[in-house]
Amino acid sequence: MKIVVLTKAAVPLSSAIKIDPKTGTLVREGVPLTANVWDRDAVEFALKLRDKYGGEVIALSMAPPSGIPALESLIGMGVDRAILASDRVFAGADTWATAHVLAKTIEKYIPDYDLVVTGEETIDSTTAHIGAQTASWLGVPYVYYVYDAEVKGRALIVRRFLEDEGVDEVYEVEMPAVISVLKGSQIPREVRMSRKLNAREYIQIVSNKELGLDPECVGLRGSPTIVAGLSPATYPPRKKVVLQGQPEEVVKRLVEVLKQEGVL
Repeated sequence: MKIVVLTKAAVPLSSAIKIDPKTGTLVREGVPLTANVWDRDAVEFALKLRDKYGGEVIALSMAPPSGIPALESLIGMGVDRAILASDRVFAGADTWATAHVLAKTIEKYIPDYDLVVTGEETIDSTTAHIGAQTASWLGVPYVYYVYDAEVKGRALIVRRFLEDEGVDEVYEVEMPAVISVLKGSQIPREVRMSRKLNAREYIQIVSNKELGLDPECVGLRGSPTIVAGLSPATYPPRKKVVLQGQPEEVVKRLVEVLKQEGVL
């Protein structure tokens, strides 16, 4: 099997997230990036399929050059090689434009793929759009919330779990296909330093010069999502009540105050 794992070099901490005030897009250039934590579930899922059925696992990401360390860590997990689509013309892309670049990169550099695997969502934007949108660009079936799969010929039999509904479902789709892996459903293997040390040799960097995509269809110009405005979050003032006296009296008074505030 030839399995492609779509990964994102994400901003690891919410406190480090920066938004461009003019475009309303996430700023990643110059910000420390790491492999999106939920993509590690997708990588582990893909590696298990490779270990069972043979083949190759290729990580694919669209990111600035600062996204290279994230791919190195995935190669350290066991990914065979990686492709980084990196070009300033891709900057400011929403999920639709990002999925367009990822799909076209797959069609150009991995046309004989069998399966595309994604994480459920990212920790810095949490849209959960990329899997479905990439499947749409590729014109192949898509199943989400997957936690297990088996292969029978060209058929992929997947199990998925709808957490809110508590429903376990089984789907059979013909490959090639795209799936997203239920977050927290896998136990990602450790990164091996022996593999990570030489990881840069297994990363191919491609720009739009090689991909040849219309600049009007990628990056900020190719993104239909528009951020109309931004405003800082406001928090209501906290009320403080100081109660003194014996513990029994303080507890009784505290219960009365909470009832008055509508908490109890």
